[in-house]
Amino acid sequence: MPLLATPAAAVQAAGALAPRLFAQAAATDAEAVFPVQEFDWLRATGLLTAALAPGLGGAGLGAPAATEELLTVLRHVGRGNLAVGRLFEGHTNALLLMQLFGTPAQATRWAADAAAGLLFGVWNTEDPAHGVRLEALPNGRYRLHGAKTFASGAGYVARPLLTGALPDGQGWQMLVLPADAQPPVLDRSFWRPLGMRSTASHRADLTGLEIGPDDLLGPPNAYYRQPWFGGGASRFAAVQLGGAEAVYDETRRFLQGLGRTDDPYQRQRLGQMALLIESGRQWLRGAAAHAVLPNAAGAPASPAAGAYANLVRTAIEQIGLAVLPLAERCVGARGLLQPEPFERLHRDLTHYLRQPAPDFVLADVGRFVLEGNDLY
Repeated sequence: MPLLATPAAAVQAAGALAPRLFAQAAATDAEAVFPVQEFDWLRATGLLTAALAPGLGGAGLGAPAATEELLTVLRHVGRGNLAVGRLFEGHTNALLLMQLFGTPAQATRWAADAAAGLLFGVWNTEDPAHGVRLEALPNGRYRLHGAKTFASGAGYVARPLLTGALPDGQGWQMLVLPADAQPPVLDRSFWRPLGMRSTASHRADLTGLEIGPDDLLGPPNAYYRQPWFGGGASRFAAVQLGGAEAVYDETRRFLQGLGRTDDPYQRQRLGQMALLIESGRQWLRGAAAHAVLPNAAGAPASPAAGAYANLVRTAIEQIGLAVLPLAERCVGARGLLQPEPFERLHRDLTHYLRQPAPDFVLADVGRFVLEGNDLY
């Protein structure tokens, strides 16, 4: 019997864990620190396997019908600690891709790894001049060359899912590296960030490591297959919204502690923040509704899901960027002094909101609707 038997149980567990994550966050806010204890908590509650199907020992949180619960879990974890939320979202993303594109034997093997407490992640970003490529060897094996950047959890993630270029222009191949047996060489000097310090998002050089055919995941170019690739933006947006909620919650707590609840200007700013946070929750509900819309073949995940996820990502970025200055004006210089959490929350949320190609994704929504497609 899994620790979490249903998606609703996963939501309850994440909500209960969020305050503990928040209380611990300042202690792990450093570049040389990884949130080991926090992931021990996630493991103990069953959240590290919750995205697995019940037949694989999970709570079924990865099913399209459970998308709202999945996004709520991610939001709760992000509310507790954005760095933990980023790592947890990558772990969850890897489990979803493994179930979507893996063979039954692979899914069973990797689910057992997750049940044993191993951490997964997704490493896709690279410098094109030094990107990962696969060199063919006998017996279906490959030797890896090149590196990934922003490899979150590097040194702690035992099963990173990554992409690499196949020989002779055959496309991009997903693979799951057994990094505990074949650790990449890490450049820790790469990670000197404004925020999200404890994600350990180092540069990982994979040159010389070898993988077998059982480590390959799905056919070439499966990672970029739509609408699943674009639709994943809703998951990291859910974590970001959790960070914005933490800013809102702490602003309210701070003003209540100072007895500033009767100030009409503070009330107006808190009203604006409440409006923004609630609009973000509504966007996540919309993303969940789109995840179960049928596509042309009658299966879940319609083509509109990816376009809608780009709207969600853009809207929640704007929500986060609007919440931060409102909080600053509410708490003033006093609130930006430690041990108050605002300075850390501001750094983490500002950094995490900087996802790649923000203008492109919004323009792609415009292309989608101009071609006569409907988002609803």
